[in-house]
Amino acid sequence: MSLPAELVELEQRVSNWGRWGDDDQLGCGNLLDEEAVRRGVGSVRSGRRIGLAVDLKADGVQVGQPARRYNPILTVTSLNERDKFAPGIWEGTDDVVFMSTCAGTHMDALCHVSYGGKLYNGYPTSAVTAQYGASVLGAERLPKIVTRGLLLDVARVLGVECIDQVDPGYAITAADLDAACELARVTPEPGDVVLVRTGMMRHYREGDRLRYAVGNAHSLPGLSVHTVEWMHRHDVAGAFTDTYAYEAFPPTQPDWSDCLAVHLLQIRDMGMLQGQNWDLEDLAEACAEEGRGDVLLLAAPEPLVGASSTPVAPVAVL
Repeated sequence: MSLPAELVELEQRVSNWGRWGDDDQLGCGNLLDEEAVRRGVGSVRSGRRIGLAVDLKADGVQVGQPARRYNPILTVTSLNERDKFAPGIWEGTDDVVFMSTCAGTHMDALCHVSYGGKLYNGYPTSAVTAQYGASVLGAERLPKIVTRGLLLDVARVLGVECIDQVDPGYAITAADLDAACELARVTPEPGDVVLVRTGMMRHYREGDRLRYAVGNAHSLPGLSVHTVEWMHRHDVAGAFTDTYAYEAFPPTQPDWSDCLAVHLLQIRDMGMLQGQNWDLEDLAEACAEEGRGDVLLLAAPEPLVGASSTPVAPVAVL
């Protein structure tokens, strides 16, 4: 099975292979330059800080779809324990955690998805092994994000609390993103990061983990292939969403040949940063109160060597 012909044409239009050199492993992370940092810092007015990460916990966003994705399992390894080799009266507690690297709020590494036997920039999929993970494009290669973040509140644009109220599998278009930019009073510039709010995080916050993760009859709203060229045209460094799957489901093709097409085109072809399970609810309220959508975005992904995804605790500063 191959990509539909129209997506092959789109791939050729948006590909960044070789743009930053044949050995590049940063992709659109190259757009996070000093100018992007200054533009982000220039967005700070009140100094108000809002965390965008969900709590890492045993009953988190993972519900077993797909299989072998695990919420954090915390185990205490020493409890109020004295170290007999150290002086003093102190006691300490330590613990370990077992979890999927994409269990909560996370960023995907550029080795996360592939097709045609190739990863971003033409690296072979054989560079990822079960024993060692990714020898190229792993999570340790992801850049530290300090740039201008643009809250694109698609749910507010559509006048709903969550866009699954419009359609359980609502596919966000470029026109939706343009309307959200107008609402936020922003114009995307190279190196910006977009934070796309659908409102799906409301279901998770209200305790409906299944609806958040698998949607209504397995239909989920999200970004569509009709936004890929928009991201490329504006040269955004990354896009992060408040959804579980990132993109709309089900796919448009009856044979599912375009399944995860947004992932494939953005990560494998563009080298664009992306991630899911970002909690944008408090930020959306703050931006609505202040009549704006631009923030300083800070996000340092954990440099897990060889990992295909990694946890991140992003912060927006207004």
